[in-house]
Amino acid sequence: MEHAFAQYIRTLGRGKRGMRNLTPEEAECAFGMILDGEALPMQVGAFLMLLRVKEETGLELSGFVRAARKRLQVPSVAPAVDLDWSSYAGKRRQLPWFLLSALLLAQNGVRVFMHGLNKRADERVYTPEALAALGIAPSASLADAANALTQHNFAFCALESFSPQLAELIALRSTLGLRSPVNSLARMLNPFSATHVIQGIFHPPYKMIHLEAGTLLGIPHLAVLKGEGGEIERNPDVPCEVATLHDGVQSTEAWPALFALRHVKDETMDVARLPALWRGDLKDEYGEAAVVGTAAVALKLLQRADTTETAQALAQQWWGQRNKNEMFS
Repeated sequence: MEHAFAQYIRTLGRGKRGMRNLTPEEAECAFGMILDGEALPMQVGAFLMLLRVKEETGLELSGFVRAARKRLQVPSVAPAVDLDWSSYAGKRRQLPWFLLSALLLAQNGVRVFMHGLNKRADERVYTPEALAALGIAPSASLADAANALTQHNFAFCALESFSPQLAELIALRSTLGLRSPVNSLARMLNPFSATHVIQGIFHPPYKMIHLEAGTLLGIPHLAVLKGEGGEIERNPDVPCEVATLHDGVQSTEAWPALFALRHVKDETMDVARLPALWRGDLKDEYGEAAVVGTAAVALKLLQRADTTETAQALAQQWWGQRNKNEMFS
């Protein structure tokens, strides 16, 4: 008898004329089988690579996310989260200044949940390593994250800690040689059902895929930007286009470059400079502009400002008034 998962591989791999995209329902069922261990390893590899060649659609992505969410162990009692912030790319040209943006928001009452990957065996700086330099420990589970959010308005939890199956699928990149749709899926998990979700992508076409999936998933407010290195970080050296979704209505925001000339690559990538900038012990015009500019994009998404200019001004004000001795206050 044919294996039950074979139908989904056949749908995607029947050739240029015979193949078709999966419906959201098929995508949810297929990915649920993968997460439940009902698909064979060779089937999982074939499925992910067929999707990679074809490129996943927003409809398929919404189905994958639904399947993954149903299998998360989210605590029944958790604080309301204002902003879901994913961090999966890692940084290799500039430090992850966006972490200071998230902490700035948290210090001003915005509850931010961040999720991403543990340190990988490559040259990039990942969020857990940078948070350690700031004296912040990752949460060991979503339950621990809920407690941290209540106490500090900020928590980071690695994907490995709350969905090891998804982390293992992402790790297949070293075996398959290519990223898979799981990278996009993880960014959209939003475990605590935050009302506002911000996404960073590297390839511009994925903006519309995320917006389509966000619409189908019923996310009230979503922003997607091509961030520095693929993270949620506004690059102050170049103009930034932010695609948004507010109550089902899509639009685009244009954020200008903040410098006339581009800055060179950071050769040291010393994470100790992150707390130094926060305390005011370090002067770094690129870093400060990235922190304030990224916070401004988040404030506009959170509807704390009506225009990009007022959002930028509010972020600059918060940065100037931050408590330099405490990350949380």
